[in-house]
Amino acid sequence: MRHMLDQLITDLPAGPISLARIVSATGSAPGAVGTAMLVNASGAVSGALSGGCVDAAVVDTAQQVLATGEALTEEFGVDESGGLGVGLLCGGTIEVFVERVEPSRLAMLTRLRDAIRDGVPASLATTLSATPQWHLVSGHLVTAGPKPGRSRSWLGLDLDIDDLLAAGRSGIVGFADCDDRDGKSRRPRTLVQTFAPPRRLILVGANDFVRELAVLGKQLGMRVSVVDARPVFATAARFPAADEVVVDWPDRYLRREIGAGRIGASTAVCVMTHDTKFDVPALTVALRSAVPLGFVGALGSRRTHDDRLRRLHEAGLSDSELATLHSPVGLDLGGHTPAEAAVSIAAEIIAERTHATGRPLHALTGPIHRTPGPLVQV
Repeated sequence: MRHMLDQLITDLPAGPISLARIVSATGSAPGAVGTAMLVNASGAVSGALSGGCVDAAVVDTAQQVLATGEALTEEFGVDESGGLGVGLLCGGTIEVFVERVEPSRLAMLTRLRDAIRDGVPASLATTLSATPQWHLVSGHLVTAGPKPGRSRSWLGLDLDIDDLLAAGRSGIVGFADCDDRDGKSRRPRTLVQTFAPPRRLILVGANDFVRELAVLGKQLGMRVSVVDARPVFATAARFPAADEVVVDWPDRYLRREIGAGRIGASTAVCVMTHDTKFDVPALTVALRSAVPLGFVGALGSRRTHDDRLRRLHEAGLSDSELATLHSPVGLDLGGHTPAEAAVSIAAEIIAERTHATGRPLHALTGPIHRTPGPLVQV
């Protein structure tokens, strides 16, 4: 949904818009929870849920929802009729919730967009009912649980929302049948869509390999930082895909970012310098971070790797600390150019984050699409 926010905010003042979202997915589903599609009163469509016939069926539902104002839920699985039925060829199942969004929601959507732009974790809770209620929570939660002094009255779901926000995950809380003896709704079935800050990619060095990996990291939705102590090489003009190019000693920059709490488990650091006066101090800081980083890798040959390990041992790093280093960084794809190296490194970063094997899919069995990890961004 995050990719639809600007479109929704731009078009909403002209009138109600149907918002369709995947609220649950099982098996080899084509989209993650929170994937969204918009349909306006003129029938114009933005976004996609499956890229197939499911989208056409949801457009029809969206137009019905626009006309009646009542939200609807639909489930799509495999069409086994052998005919022209609506289904998913991938073999998974998705549940789609379609609601009419009124212009009165504009202020809340704008606050959500601002939180995402500012890098503040936020969760949008939506009751999966005929007349959905919305609730927005944003802020930096260090641990799960309610914020001090914050009301716990929103449908009894505050602790569940806080837990998901703290973990950076999206999911459904509450129950489909939630009427108690008083006839009042308690903990209704609710989608909590969490928008975690973008994962970070910090590239140490200013060379062709860094330039290509910066481009790929940006395409993967990461916030890319390039850091090098040499001002003649570390320029924005040489790395246009990077969100920031920092002229500083890499170890000092990493120490500052770690101390400020700006990097952690969702951060990948790749040291690409081939220069011991840069890479050994930078790797020492990264591998000894009080908050373990999601990925620490270093570019180089086998010979460079062996020399680097020796120097890191001399710097006092233990075997357990060095065991978390991905060096030489990248998967065995056989490429040689900077662009090919960038693909192999990005692939290893993804595989590490998702706990995947990095092996060819045809050599494996079981579902292709796995359950999302702790940081779900849609």
